[in-house]
Amino acid sequence: TAALAQNYPARPIRLVVSFAAGGGVDLVARLVGQKLSEAWNQQVVIDNRPGAGGNVSAELVAKSPADGYTLYMSSASVVVNASLYKSLPYDPLKDFAPVTLLVNAHNVLVAHPSLPAKNIRELIALAKKKPGQINYASTGSGSSGHLAMELFRSMAGIELVHVPYKVIGQTTADLLSGQVSLWFPTMPGVMQHIKGGRMTALGVSGSRRAPALPNVPTIAEAGVPGYDASTWYPLLAPAGTPSAIVDKLNAQLVIILAMPDVREKLQAQGIEPVGSSPAQLSTHLKSELVKWEKVVRMSGAKVD
Repeated sequence: TAALAQNYPARPIRLVVSFAAGGGVDLVARLVGQKLSEAWNQQVVIDNRPGAGGNVSAELVAKSPADGYTLYMSSASVVVNASLYKSLPYDPLKDFAPVTLLVNAHNVLVAHPSLPAKNIRELIALAKKKPGQINYASTGSGSSGHLAMELFRSMAGIELVHVPYKVIGQTTADLLSGQVSLWFPTMPGVMQHIKGGRMTALGVSGSRRAPALPNVPTIAEAGVPGYDASTWYPLLAPAGTPSAIVDKLNAQLVIILAMPDVREKLQAQGIEPVGSSPAQLSTHLKSELVKWEKVVRMSGAKVD
């Protein structure tokens, strides 16, 4: 396997991305893919395969050859879906070889400026006055935004109407036009709209404030104590991928995530570079599987 890794990669690499272009997962994939291509002088082809909350892409990669030429860029959905769906066409722990936990990302709860609520406490009060009359968008049942909002709704004791979309572009357009009132996306796709005043940022999902939005409180400090629904993006390979190739990928990705220009671009979008070892990612996947199972049960989130 060492000799195999020395010659790797000898042809283009396909990086399958679990969601459509324009979101946080896609942004990180394209940045990392470009740097990986430059480092190894081999093209990294981004292959966006949205659908079923990431299950379409996960199944594709799980059944791909374990040769290092098909990689998987996902979100926490890779383990969350085990609790949301009655059955999956893949096993999130057995069917993938962990490469590295690339980044942690914040979701940000945004509202259309016309909504008469400018912070979390005002939103909760408004929703209690108008139960079931305020709608929120997501990029699909089981997406990080859907689950983050369901957890918020459950912990805040309010009723909201879920409006799922298939693509992030239409979600963004309908929030900007006021067709929907709320959305809980990752930061990259909406930072320009927040700064331009076209969306109102009410709170961030993590346990601490995001450096990119230092004046926006966490939802926990803004009115829902104990709330934490941050997300993360792992890079995985099909199970059985030679350890020498996994280690070579990991070493290069850790170098990429430490590059000053990469860190600056990610942090400006509310994304924190990590760069874990394969063993650390394996442990993380197992612990997050247990964590999100409890969250899904408590929130009552389901996929039709």
